[in-house]
Amino acid sequence: MTRATIRDVADAAGVSRSTASRALSGNGYAAPEVRERVRAAAKELGYVVDVTARSLKQRTSRSVGILVSDLRNTFYAELASGVVEEARAHGRTLVIVDLHGDPEDELEAAETLVSSRVSGVIATPVSAELSRFLRRIGVPLIEVDRRFDAETTDAVVVDNRVAARDITTRLLRAGHRRIALVIDETEWTTGDERLRGYLDALAAGRIRRDDALIVRAGWDAEDATAAAVRLLSLRDRPTAVFAANNVLTEGTWRAAHDLALRIPEDLSLVGFDDAPWMSMVQPGVSTQVQDAGALGATAMRALLDRLDTPDAPVRTIVMPTRFLDRGSISTPADRNDSMSSAPRS
Repeated sequence: MTRATIRDVADAAGVSRSTASRALSGNGYAAPEVRERVRAAAKELGYVVDVTARSLKQRTSRSVGILVSDLRNTFYAELASGVVEEARAHGRTLVIVDLHGDPEDELEAAETLVSSRVSGVIATPVSAELSRFLRRIGVPLIEVDRRFDAETTDAVVVDNRVAARDITTRLLRAGHRRIALVIDETEWTTGDERLRGYLDALAAGRIRRDDALIVRAGWDAEDATAAAVRLLSLRDRPTAVFAANNVLTEGTWRAAHDLALRIPEDLSLVGFDDAPWMSMVQPGVSTQVQDAGALGATAMRALLDRLDTPDAPVRTIVMPTRFLDRGSISTPADRNDSMSSAPRS
């Protein structure tokens, strides 16, 4: 069966090809009754706009590239979903590239997007190389979740430092003094700011930094579990853990279960980001929630704004977070001992 063309639609609707094109694209005037007639003919014939051909003709593109770290992680999946919904509302098509947790492939992935003639890119970047590469060839970039180029690239982020400080302060107020931080990295803005927020709260509470309680735990739940088991097996183990993302929270929860530590009776646990399993266990896991879908949707709108006004000042949009209390924080099992054994400045 031959694919219907714009000429077929125009003939069926009794209009010229240019009128049929205006009616379907919404660019230019077409009387309402003509627009309806053309669209009915297109539907009857099964006509689909050739976006690539139209982009080549107009030397513009309606497609947007999404470059995400790992769609297996619910945070990135929800973020991408937010981009998709907002793009659909604005008639944009998408090209999605998933790094599967391998940051070494970032520039190769960016080249793939550029070769697909995207008009702009939304990315959870892993280095400043991405912004330099895209800026050099004139493709707008919106950094989301992480930020590497605040001077020349728009970004959509949360205030990780304030959120991490608030989490740690909440644990201090519950009576904890040996509070561990389980974190994946501190080279990116997310990890660096969450570490700083944790240390800010300790300093405000006059608790000396203990590097034995700052644990770098890798990228997946298995590595996080192994690191958390080592941490929680210490003779002077922490009474509370702040796990700096949802994967690290899962690993810490598994480690506590493997060591027969009860949450929150034996160990208080707080995460950053949410995941479905956190509300399915008993008790649920308290966490600092950022709306990943809203981050993605906001990034899409920021990209559209940048495409409309390329010379506008660079901006960083800071989105809110909120604390979700599910009952995984308690006072230490022996509050007096935990307070007296804590190193103080």
